[in-house]
Amino acid sequence: MLRELSIRNLAVIEEVTVGFHDGFHVLTGETGAGKSILIDALILLIGGRGSSDMVRYGCDKAEMEASFELGSAHPVWHVLQRLGLKGSSEDLLTVRRELSAQGKSSCRINGSIANLTMLREIGECLVNVHGQHEHQSLLRTEQHLEWLDLFAGEQVAELKRAYQAAFFRYGELRSSLKSLMEGSRQNMQMLDLYKFQLEEIRSAALRKDEWEQLQQEKETLAHADKIMSHAAGAYGLLHDSGALESMAAAIAKLEEIAPYQPTLLEPLVEQIKGAYFQAEDAVHQLRGYQEGIQSDPERLASIEDRITLLKGLRRKYGDTLPDIMAYYKKIKHEASLIENRDDHIRELKAALKEAYAEAAELAERLSARRKQAGELLSVSVESQLKDLGMGRTQFRAHVDAQPAEESYKLTLHGIDEAGFLLAPNPGEPLKPLSKIASGGEMSRIMLALKSIFAEIDQVPVLIFDEVDTGVSGRAAQAIAEKLSQLSGKCQVFSITHLPQVACMADYHYEISKHVVHDRTSTSVKELTDRERIEELARMLGGVEVTDKTRHHAQEMLVLADRQKGA
Repeated sequence: MLRELSIRNLAVIEEVTVGFHDGFHVLTGETGAGKSILIDALILLIGGRGSSDMVRYGCDKAEMEASFELGSAHPVWHVLQRLGLKGSSEDLLTVRRELSAQGKSSCRINGSIANLTMLREIGECLVNVHGQHEHQSLLRTEQHLEWLDLFAGEQVAELKRAYQAAFFRYGELRSSLKSLMEGSRQNMQMLDLYKFQLEEIRSAALRKDEWEQLQQEKETLAHADKIMSHAAGAYGLLHDSGALESMAAAIAKLEEIAPYQPTLLEPLVEQIKGAYFQAEDAVHQLRGYQEGIQSDPERLASIEDRITLLKGLRRKYGDTLPDIMAYYKKIKHEASLIENRDDHIRELKAALKEAYAEAAELAERLSARRKQAGELLSVSVESQLKDLGMGRTQFRAHVDAQPAEESYKLTLHGIDEAGFLLAPNPGEPLKPLSKIASGGEMSRIMLALKSIFAEIDQVPVLIFDEVDTGVSGRAAQAIAEKLSQLSGKCQVFSITHLPQVACMADYHYEISKHVVHDRTSTSVKELTDRERIEELARMLGGVEVTDKTRHHAQEMLVLADRQKGA
């Protein structure tokens, strides 16, 4: 639930901090008082687009912050974890956004810096704002299928994922077939090139680690004379100079006197003996190394020719020998496709037919589930509309599979088109909403749908911005009662000019505008019971508030409490 909203320097609001409760809240006030600015602030906090025009004149920036209290099972915590942001259900979730006079924006979620994409993803879990403009979404038939799938739940979602995987496989095969069937002359030209490249790489008889081995052998052969000279010199210094004999003699002399001071001399003798044996072993190894060195100009020339050949292949086909081998494998497959084009076309056509059959079968199952969901949604909406004073209205979530000649036209979402149809009066045929629904009917249909989807999408805060526009009398009362019922499932806010709606709220906030020191400023106040009677009387009577309108307002509140209790 939204617990607190703070706003500074946004439009005509200088500074406002307001706390909220569970249940149904209404925001009322004179036209132009700034009611929608609170909604604008929340829209900005859930990732809405902002501009420098929204910053209060003469200020550097606008600041908004909201705190939400959410249970441990709410999906927002998983979203925070996936985005790498900290958060715990034991604490409030805090969202903050600043908008500078230069149009720059900064966001923080629980104190951590976030971008707008992250803010929008979090915001989708927290707040839904429904205004008059959203009625237009009911007229866009492309959104009806999305709404129906959401209503159908996980069974349709799982089937839709399986269908889309099959649809993508079908699309890949279709692209491969199209590519193979087009450009036969170009394919033959490519075949000639592939054959030349394949023969050039094949004849080179590449080995995976050959490049490094050749480089090492080349280095050795290129410096063979120097290596032989220096190795012989080292051997001579160690063997012919008598160094080993001198060490052996030194050991013999020390062994003669060691018994006189064994503690000091015996470790020293052992140390020199170790050095002698290591030096003797090194001299033997050096002699073997020296004897193994050969100068082979012919082998060196052969290696250099081989390296030149490999350099040419690397320049044309890959940075490394494994890359060249991978390229060889790839063009061998491509050449095979071209050489056996007719066979591959037959294989692809057969695979494409199987892929289409699989996707079409899943699409038919998906369509059947959607039709079942459409029937359930129709019943649910009609039940909600009955509560909203449209008891004789027929509503249908119509699902229609779209054929393409003798088969189905597969799309990313299946074979279906969905549309919401309405017959407001008995005896009239069902027609699309865009052709039959009035503004007041659209408001109630939208509210009926939101009442159903409130249990599905788990968004805790619903805001209705003058959703009751275009209705009056009994219809207004029905909307008020439905908003009150809806607040039992989530936190509901409504900006309204209708006293019938305002009196049904659990909490009433007045938005007012004042001029202080020649500057306009908007304030928000939670009304007491007495102040609420005055505000309702103003809504009923207009400019002049009389005892009669006050009595009427008080009576409306009593009846509203009775209605909510019932």
